[in-house]
Amino acid sequence: MPLYENVFIARQDVSSQQVEAMAEDFTKLVADNGGAIAKTEFWGVRGLTYRIKKNRKGHYVLMNLDAPSDAVQELERQMRLHEDVIRYMTVRVEELEEGPSAMMQSRGASRGGRGGREGRDRDDRPRADNDDKPADKADAPETAASAAPETTASAED
Repeated sequence: MPLYENVFIARQDVSSQQVEAMAEDFTKLVADNGGAIAKTEFWGVRGLTYRIKKNRKGHYVLMNLDAPSDAVQELERQMRLHEDVIRYMTVRVEELEEGPSAMMQSRGASRGGRGGREGRDRDDRPRADNDDKPADKADAPETAASAAPETTASAED
């Protein structure tokens, strides 16, 4: 049977238990039509890029399907009719991902280091430490103004 990934977004004011119940209903629907759901992931409430049907956030759910196309068409029809589903997308894939999806992996990653960029400025040059600064003006390099020869010309000479 063909393999699919389905992601749907439920309204933000629906509880997590109701979203899990919706996912179970969709799982039963696919099973009744001769398919199976290999994995279901709840990504939680996430912000939407733009408002959809007056919602700014939504519950995201991923389902990996191993089902015939008729089962997927029926699933999409039911999602279209369900008033709590604000968006859905089904994509046919060559093989299903084993383990957690990229969204779940990024949730577990630490945010402390920002990818090894500690100690760098925006233009990727190493930051100068305080030890690199001259201690006093005697050690400082001469500037263009101090290196210029002094000229004192008077008009009365």
